[in-house]
Amino acid sequence: MNEIVCASGVELLMEYLEGVLPENVRQALDAHVAGCARCLAFVAAYRETPRIMREATETEIPADVQRSLQAFLRARRGPDAKG
Repeated sequence: MNEIVCASGVELLMEYLEGVLPENVRQALDAHVAGCARCLAFVAAYRETPRIMREATETEIPADVQRSLQAFLRARRGPDAKG
């Protein structure tokens, strides 16, 4: 297995998190992530994304905030926008 670098590690991320990588590749990726603060943070954020999305969609936006946001977005689209 070639040495893992950040770019090749990202390409393997889904398989890594699903636990389907060959053992030697997983070990090489584990070693890289353990010594790379950027990759460690990336993997942690990637693992947290489903929870963050669930929590974000569970929260109901108050009606006045919804109206304000809709007005803002309509103004940003401009007069020629449809919808």
